[in-house]
Amino acid sequence: MRKLLTVLGSHPGGRSAMTCRYRCGDACFHEAPNTSANEYAGDVIARALSRRSVLRAGAVAGVVVAATGAGACSAGADPAGALSSGDPDKAKGKPAKGLRYTPVKPNTDDKVTVPEGYEQSVVIRWGEPILRGAPDFDPEKQSAKAQEGQFGYNNDFLSLLPLDGRKGGQEGGGRRQLLVANHEYTDENLMFAGYDADDPTREQAEIAWAAHGLSVVVVEAEKGSGALRPVPRHRLNRRVTATTAFEVTGPAAGSKWLRTSADPDGRRILGTLNNCSGGTTPWGTTLHGEENIDQYFANTAKVKDDEHRKRLERYALKGTDTERKWERFDDRFDVTKEPYEPHRFGWVVELDPYDPESAPRKRTALGRFKHEAAQPRLTDDGRAVVYMGDDERFEYLYKFVSSKRMRRGGGRADHEHNMTLLDHGTLYVAKLTGDSPEDDIDGSGELPSDDHEFDGRGRWIPLATGDESHVDGMTAEEVYVFTRIAGDKAGATKMDRPEDVEPSPRTGRVYAALTNNTDRGASGKAGPDEANPRKNNKHGQILEFAEKGDDPAGRHFTWRLFLVCGDPDDPGTYFGGFPKDQVSPISCPDNVAFDDYGNLWISTDDAQLGFHDGLFGVATTGRRRGEVRQFLTMPVGAETCGPIVQDRRVLVSVQHPGEEDGASVEKPASQWPDGPDSYVRPAVVGVWRKDGGDIGV
Repeated sequence: MRKLLTVLGSHPGGRSAMTCRYRCGDACFHEAPNTSANEYAGDVIARALSRRSVLRAGAVAGVVVAATGAGACSAGADPAGALSSGDPDKAKGKPAKGLRYTPVKPNTDDKVTVPEGYEQSVVIRWGEPILRGAPDFDPEKQSAKAQEGQFGYNNDFLSLLPLDGRKGGQEGGGRRQLLVANHEYTDENLMFAGYDADDPTREQAEIAWAAHGLSVVVVEAEKGSGALRPVPRHRLNRRVTATTAFEVTGPAAGSKWLRTSADPDGRRILGTLNNCSGGTTPWGTTLHGEENIDQYFANTAKVKDDEHRKRLERYALKGTDTERKWERFDDRFDVTKEPYEPHRFGWVVELDPYDPESAPRKRTALGRFKHEAAQPRLTDDGRAVVYMGDDERFEYLYKFVSSKRMRRGGGRADHEHNMTLLDHGTLYVAKLTGDSPEDDIDGSGELPSDDHEFDGRGRWIPLATGDESHVDGMTAEEVYVFTRIAGDKAGATKMDRPEDVEPSPRTGRVYAALTNNTDRGASGKAGPDEANPRKNNKHGQILEFAEKGDDPAGRHFTWRLFLVCGDPDDPGTYFGGFPKDQVSPISCPDNVAFDDYGNLWISTDDAQLGFHDGLFGVATTGRRRGEVRQFLTMPVGAETCGPIVQDRRVLVSVQHPGEEDGASVEKPASQWPDGPDSYVRPAVVGVWRKDGGDIGV
């Protein structure tokens, strides 16, 4: 039997109190803001349904920048193969192509550990200069002006784009690419020596504003190596911060709910906050999800208007002063002074990384909630479809379908047209129904008896199209600004923290990471259902679904759980039918990505089996479907984010290293990445094969 390490700490799953405070404002210790009485899937099992048809491949998916398609599985084909769950014959032969490396063993080492035969290096760290005039990082001489020209803090989502992707041509002999990174949040205890959380200075607050947001930086591959190095002061390098001007676009632009004293028209917002994961569009832009925005705004408890306060509370805004105390330095962070400022965050941001002078845009047609990510695909006729998860306990899955079609020409008019795709269309929320006997869903996670899978059907419920609301009692503006409330009214299915949701570019099937939910089945909370089958769900699951008729714009889908994560020795885990004694243990899936072979790569956040977070590859089709193989592990306190898997390189964000209880600049919990007597610094890491070959081949 595998001996897993004991999880320590009083916070859920052992996550440090410091991470809970600075990353999500102690979300796990607040009551889940979804108090709706929505039925859950276990309550609405359609007993009369015939056995569901097996998952079919989705329509041709848009592939990142090229926006091309790849072949899908034959309709009616079972991606798991004909072998029964756990059949030992599945483990015979080689792992799936792209996953042929020696899995890294789970560990608690203070370093990034990679497979035998692979090398790694830091691509870029917090504080490295990227803009002209920015100084080298000096932790004792930080300033807001310096940080505005330096790589930001706590990098999360990553995108690598061809340097001249829309114009053709190459630069640097084809060795240069454009790296875009999110900067989710700041941890001032690890940024500033002698930091006083009760009395931060204005300069510290302004540095933190500048350390949030996005970075765009050109990177170049070293000759004779897989290492990437930043190209400082390149004309395309850019910083977007908490004070950058954004345009508001789409049907809620100008809404009264977005107007403030500084912006009486509701069309120009300063800054972006808590950018978690994101996506790369087929037309060459990047999308960035604003997630845990509640923690930045003070004094909800003092709001006297009951309706306004309840709307704020539905987005988890509570209490009086905030952790960072920004409300002391800018009135927009005090809801008693600027009551609608929180409504200006929680959107999907679109950035044109090829135009450093362009204003980023907040796309209101995609709804407002705690966006983890937004990864588009294209329908056969060229419309954009964006899948999205709302990362909080008992929140919902969404998708947006554009009404306009993408233009594939390379001209300016085509680009301007494509920059409007996400402003026009329909926003949907998901309702899932299980098809197993109700008694089989007992909260243990053990597979139901009818077909030994958690599976069922689902439908997309329309919420709004342009200026038309589909939700009784709500205007279209209210649907977009208060999307969570619209999902409540529509009867959407409460999920276990829906995070990254991405379609496979090879099969079209869509994969959603459901990270965990320790409140599932608790007193007064929604109980287990077939899509969320475990009480006190510490480890999470991966949902796989296929749109009916292979149409991403359709209203119906079939689904199944691809992975039920945790200790493989636990009978309440499942790995796509692969023998459980042959997989790497995995807990708390967060971000997902695909390689060119169709394998799913999963980064974890707060793994709850006693070892550090990591990056895992898993086959989604064929005889090896469900074989999870760990590729790397994180340093002490760090989370794995932003994975990119190219033919010869893997990139990950090492977020919040050293973020352990009691840690500070003076008492670091980690020495990564630069060793003793240096600041712990979040960074991007690249990994490649020593012999220069393809990853996992």
